[in-house]
Amino acid sequence: MVLSEITSYLNSKFPLALQESYDNCGLLIGNPNDEISGALVCLDVTEEVMDEAVGKNCNLIISHHPLIFSGIKSLTGRTDTERMVIRAIRENIAVFALHTNLDNHHEGVNHYVCGKLGILNPVILRPLPDKLRKLVTFCPPSHATQVQEAIFNAGAGQIGKYDCCSYSTSGSGTFKALASANPFVGEPGILHTEPELRIETIFPAFLENTIIAALKQVHPYEEVAFDIYPLSNIHHRIGAGMIGTLQQAVDAEEFLLFVKKTLQLGCIRHTNLKNKKIQKIAVCGGSGSFLIKDAISCKADIYMTGDLKYHDYFIPENGMILADIGHFESEQFTKELIYTLLNKKFTTFALFISGTKTNPVNYL
Repeated sequence: MVLSEITSYLNSKFPLALQESYDNCGLLIGNPNDEISGALVCLDVTEEVMDEAVGKNCNLIISHHPLIFSGIKSLTGRTDTERMVIRAIRENIAVFALHTNLDNHHEGVNHYVCGKLGILNPVILRPLPDKLRKLVTFCPPSHATQVQEAIFNAGAGQIGKYDCCSYSTSGSGTFKALASANPFVGEPGILHTEPELRIETIFPAFLENTIIAALKQVHPYEEVAFDIYPLSNIHHRIGAGMIGTLQQAVDAEEFLLFVKKTLQLGCIRHTNLKNKKIQKIAVCGGSGSFLIKDAISCKADIYMTGDLKYHDYFIPENGMILADIGHFESEQFTKELIYTLLNKKFTTFALFISGTKTNPVNYL
């Protein structure tokens, strides 16, 4: 299989436009035209993971955490990152990262963890702003269905649990074709009036080029008239963290023991339980202290994440329970998620979940 087939699918599923500004996702090492014999899915790229990839004849590593996170100005083997980049190039191993573009997706790691814990109807905890646009275009009624189908297939028209959403109004369009034009209707040099439909729909900003290309491909006019409007609406399927509910309220200590067993945690650090009941649960894989106040605003009974600091535990003021379940532990199922998606898409491809333990934190 060609590397670009795999990367194109992953980029379409979890667009790079969803990554945070500080991140570095996508293809980090490798030629998109190279043939791939097998892929190893991991959380972190380490020397041991490299050994595992070589041993399993995998010349592609798909990692959650990027191997190259910040800029590299030299490759001398001075740091672990430099040594692994050098080795990947020598071994002809491509390296691809799915990090915050996966975290910010509604079907990302947070959704997967919610499924593991039986959290129902999870939604994004902090949706990202400025991620939606509105398309308005005009076409003759005879081609309206064709135009709508094309832009819907390109990703426009999805609102929550509904797709193919649009609104149309009838009107009249006027134009005068210049001498060099080849108009679909009308004659050059003569002002023409044509019955048209105004079609408007919503779409994610990162799909703009794809949707406009689809529109132009099927629209009958030589020059396609369309408008793009920025929207202040919140995109509720893109953002950080998730929040949902249990089927019924449970004792806080009982729930945390269930979490510890299910996620195979070494320990859980938490605020005072005070015989509380838990039903509304917020979760964020990785470092999620920035969402504590969002979870409080959404009236979560408990917020679970990783990398909490001492003073973070004072923020809920004995209201919402705050629990640190570990950075690695809260993201460990990313490997399963990526493996499942790829295995379903490429059924005959050699794909492996890394068995190497990359968690740098140990517990006594």
